[in-house]
Amino acid sequence: MRTAFIKFLTLIAASILVSTVSSRAGMSHAQALSLGIFTASICGTLFFWEFRLSFAFLGTSILILTRTIDIEHLVRFSSLEVILFLVGMMIIVGLMKDAGFFAWVVELILKMRNLTARKFVIAISLFSAVLSATTGEVVSIIFMVAAILEICDYFEVDPLPYVIISIFTTNIGSAATVLGNPIGILIATKSSLTAEDFLVKALPLSVVCLAVTIIVFDFWYRKKLNEFDKKIKELGANEILIRLISVPLARELKISLFILGLTVFLITVSHRIELFFHLENNAVLLTIPLIISAFIMIWKWHKAREFVEKDVEWWSLLFFMFLFAQAGTLQHTGATDVFAQGMIHLARGSHDVLLGLILWFSSIGSSIMDNVVIVVAFIPIINSFHALGKGMEAFWWALLFGGCLGGNITLIGSTANIVAIGILEKEKHIKIGFLDWLKIGLVIGLLTTGLVWAILLFFPVFG
Repeated sequence: MRTAFIKFLTLIAASILVSTVSSRAGMSHAQALSLGIFTASICGTLFFWEFRLSFAFLGTSILILTRTIDIEHLVRFSSLEVILFLVGMMIIVGLMKDAGFFAWVVELILKMRNLTARKFVIAISLFSAVLSATTGEVVSIIFMVAAILEICDYFEVDPLPYVIISIFTTNIGSAATVLGNPIGILIATKSSLTAEDFLVKALPLSVVCLAVTIIVFDFWYRKKLNEFDKKIKELGANEILIRLISVPLARELKISLFILGLTVFLITVSHRIELFFHLENNAVLLTIPLIISAFIMIWKWHKAREFVEKDVEWWSLLFFMFLFAQAGTLQHTGATDVFAQGMIHLARGSHDVLLGLILWFSSIGSSIMDNVVIVVAFIPIINSFHALGKGMEAFWWALLFGGCLGGNITLIGSTANIVAIGILEKEKHIKIGFLDWLKIGLVIGLLTTGLVWAILLFFPVFG
């Protein structure tokens, strides 16, 4: 109780301090208030994670009652299009779980010929990245951790290194497409980037980061990998485990695979469809998951309510919606314009310096708090850089990769990290210290972020 009371006092003090300093620095009352409320929501999320939705509700209510924002703008800034997109995708993922898709993926890994430790690492890295890019980071990590624990139990090896590489590659893969992470679709809708842009530019960057991560991991855990190879030779083939989890490619699983493939394909070509029918940007992208999930609920009508109630993460979606509205209020009051001008002044008008600031601030920020919070805060600031003209697109890629790659730096850097470590502690009573994670996380996080920085600077195609 004492600790909670201290945290609460810190939250109040931080909010009042930010509002007071902002007001004295020349901001209007509305700007200072909106900034103070947003600070309170962020601190509430950091200090009282379980009550983050309560802080979002309270903060948004104060903004309305003080007339800092009206109902019309609140609805506009809440990014309902992003929320609906995520709802549709979560229903599709619910179908995949129900059809046994993820157990089938585990079987594919185990059926590899002449399995070695390094082949195993490459396989789980690729599957983690691909699943994250197509079904989302949280769903991907839950099933990958379950698979890794099963396989490591069979071969009697420590699962921790393999869970860690799966987490790293899950976070990296989540940046490859608009599907992998809520910040992907959020950035796409706010920047007018398309799913095709992500495949052409974000995907290659993710592949490069993935390759570097596997190489570093191979060196870092070389002793563990050599021990795994010895266990594989001792225990021989893994036919027993394959039989235990064997999933037949039944009709329902085949249909589900087709639906997933169709969803990914339509999202990929969504911009072309929009151009052909003269629709507004991202109109098709945002409605595809809703249309497909509608047919899923017709096909699986007896489970439709279950898909909506159990597979849709309403708690997180409501939090996102109110947080988006609060960030939009910063833009509405003009507070983000002040920050944008400050960053431009700090960078002395240099596009390259500004790019580095966005990338590293978002990366370091995402290592200590939810990347959605960081991205939501940065989006209106980047939108205020419109006076710079060309080179705007690179800022969005910097924000995307900073938000995703920074999650690998610390134990609490992303939702995937927290979920995976929680499963590991619950199932195997294995704990990893903050500093133990930081050693490898800092190397991977800084190396991949630095690599993306260099590519964004020296390859104009990303601008």
